[in-house]
Amino acid sequence: MTTGQQYRGTALITGANNGIGLELTRKMLAEGWQIIALIRSGFPIEDPFFTGAAKSGQLRIYKADLSDFTTLRRALNEIKSKEQRIDLLFNNAGGSFHELSNSKQGREMHFDLQTVAPYLITMELKALLQKGQLKTVVNTSSNAFMTMKRFNPDSLEHPTEFKKLFGPYAASKLALSLWTHELAPQLAAEGILIRSADPGGNNTIRSGKNSGLPFWLKPIIKLFFPHPSHGAGLLYNAALGQHSKQPGVFLMKDRITELKFPDHSAAVLAKVRAIYEQEFLKDGE
Repeated sequence: MTTGQQYRGTALITGANNGIGLELTRKMLAEGWQIIALIRSGFPIEDPFFTGAAKSGQLRIYKADLSDFTTLRRALNEIKSKEQRIDLLFNNAGGSFHELSNSKQGREMHFDLQTVAPYLITMELKALLQKGQLKTVVNTSSNAFMTMKRFNPDSLEHPTEFKKLFGPYAASKLALSLWTHELAPQLAAEGILIRSADPGGNNTIRSGKNSGLPFWLKPIIKLFFPHPSHGAGLLYNAALGQHSKQPGVFLMKDRITELKFPDHSAAVLAKVRAIYEQEFLKDGE
């Protein structure tokens, strides 16, 4: 933290070491936030800004593959034993995969990583959030689900069809926003505000990585999509901007937007809650 910089609070960011998460981490560290990074791999070692923040303790790193609930549980237990409080939780980690694959738990990868893991993290870190000042959770969603013509919660765990970006990826992001909306009143009663936000289109293409993007979309993204700092700004605004007191809403372009298939929100919440209670908690006993 630079001299004279004010302490702003503590934010936990998943997927903090690349793309939108990296730019959100950069922005918040520069403003004086303490950052807890829950990540699978490391920060760019050639970047002195992040290595300096880690050395000073302003950036604290915990490692886990969020799609592997055994390693996730271990990291969350470590966070609970070492950290004092969390003001903001950004459930940001995710990705669009290029083929249908399963997690270590045997469910479709997008679903466990992008729908279930954020619920587990939120529930496990609730006590630390309640010790914070802002007590706010922002789940990174996507506008990809706006193209969906049908949605069946029962096919989330084992979809029979795959389409890049607009298949299981979009369904898992819709499911994330639906349970966020459904859970919001309960969390608000406990003093925690939760909402989901679309960070918009960003150029997060990484070379040498098998992409879950349709081939026709890649050149469009490279030419026309903004730097990931754009998406980071939208997530930051979702936490601290004009809608910061609104629980359960879905934000697109920083505006409250109606969710598709809201009738399924209770079923989606029941599904992720059952996984948490019957699998995650029991396996950790």
